[in-house]
Amino acid sequence: MSTDTTDETADGAAGHRTYRQVLTGNPRLAVLLAGYVISSVGDGILLIALPLLAIRHHGQLSAPVAVGLVMTAPYVLSTVLALSIGLGRLRLPTRAVVITDSALRTVLFTVVGLAAMADRIDIGFLVVALLLGSVLHQTASSSRRLVATGMAGKDELFTVNGLLGFANSLALYVVGPAVGGAVTVAFGADVAVLLEALSFLLLFGAVALVVPPQPRAPRAERSTESGWRILRLRPVAARLFFVVFFFNLSYMPVEVALPVLVNGDLHGDGNTLGIIWTAFGAGALLGGALTGFLRKLHQQAVLVAVIALWGGSVVLLALAPSGPVAMCAFALGGLIYAPFTPIAYTFVQSELPPHEQQPVITLWTTGSTLAAPIGLPLSGPLVSALGARGGLLLSAALTLVLVPFAAKGLLGPRRVA
Repeated sequence: MSTDTTDETADGAAGHRTYRQVLTGNPRLAVLLAGYVISSVGDGILLIALPLLAIRHHGQLSAPVAVGLVMTAPYVLSTVLALSIGLGRLRLPTRAVVITDSALRTVLFTVVGLAAMADRIDIGFLVVALLLGSVLHQTASSSRRLVATGMAGKDELFTVNGLLGFANSLALYVVGPAVGGAVTVAFGADVAVLLEALSFLLLFGAVALVVPPQPRAPRAERSTESGWRILRLRPVAARLFFVVFFFNLSYMPVEVALPVLVNGDLHGDGNTLGIIWTAFGAGALLGGALTGFLRKLHQQAVLVAVIALWGGSVVLLALAPSGPVAMCAFALGGLIYAPFTPIAYTFVQSELPPHEQQPVITLWTTGSTLAAPIGLPLSGPLVSALGARGGLLLSAALTLVLVPFAAKGLLGPRRVA
């Protein structure tokens, strides 16, 4: 199947409206995105708070293994549910999913934060709480995107996906880690976790306020095909699905190795880790702002270039002799990575009618994040064995090995028999 039509769709009217025009023309979307930004700030705080809680309460486990388990737990049951949608016929109302997930996370992190404040927490409690409280989170992640793009309309698809990436970079990687680092140093990781609970309470309110209840789609417009079957009809998109999965899998050692590197070789603390993540976010913020300028380039080629350049940035991070150098390396990584997600999602969504989007986008999001429950538990022992720098170099090597395969899959023949 030729991708020429896809590129033209993504480059059409969607690319010509600025972020400001989209938001001022759709105030409800602006309120919704504000809720998304606030909850992403909370998730950015967790990037700092959860590893530090795991390191503090690792018990008989090594610190890298404890970090790996804690970062893996939110994905396990969540992945099972998301695969039931992406590979099966289960369909859930997107608005209801976002609201319910927001309520669950509010309760989850209130309980975890209060238990940590009372010093009644251990690694087992933390893992089980994250396991149960995050059951809807992956499905909600795709649902948030579908709610936002649905409110904007298909003609603004590229702009809205770019706006989601820009806002996510600002909140998740700039503001969130900065706040998380400052709060954990000043008040402790337990207070930081309570801020995550508050952020999802505010998201709950935003969605309930501005997103109207969805009418049940007519039977003729309901998709009865699995997301995978739909995706297989679009071969380049199907190959991109696997590229995204292995790209994310190769990244996972970074999440385990970075806090260990900061607490070890770089002699830093939670604030240092927050600053390094904020640097990544600052780079991603700039990259997100520049994403619109890439719309006229060959989109698959941009995705392959991002993978290659990201691998190089992780090499620089692994070799960083100090915190400031690590900060610069990670900022470069953020700049490079930022266009990847908006371009990938726009590429897929532009070919799908509305009734096929939930199974495919849920499968796509799950495939993107399925790497976490696979890669994070493996990364803990690997980082323990190789050290933080060795773990980062392994991540870079796996990423660079992926480049020729990605190029062959995305830039090769456009028709599949």
